[in-house]
Amino acid sequence: MPTVLVPGMLRADAGGAAHLEVGESGTLGAVLDEIGQRWPRLERRIRDESGALRRYVNVYVDGEDCRRSGGLATPVPAGAEIQVLPSVAGG
Repeated sequence: MPTVLVPGMLRADAGGAAHLEVGESGTLGAVLDEIGQRWPRLERRIRDESGALRRYVNVYVDGEDCRRSGGLATPVPAGAEIQVLPSVAGG
């Protein structure tokens, strides 16, 4: 069962949870589909209206940047750790 690590700034959209256990594995897209069903506000912060990853959100599967390893088709094995990191702007 994959685990999604939710950063503090997105926890309100995940019911306050820091870790989400998801039943789907296979691909990152399948995991995000499940997140969309269970935590729709969180999914909208990760994916845009077309279903693609938002530009300012980085997603890692077991430490690998998914943009470099297949995007939404990135393999997510059972027991994987998925980290969601929104970019932070500041001056």
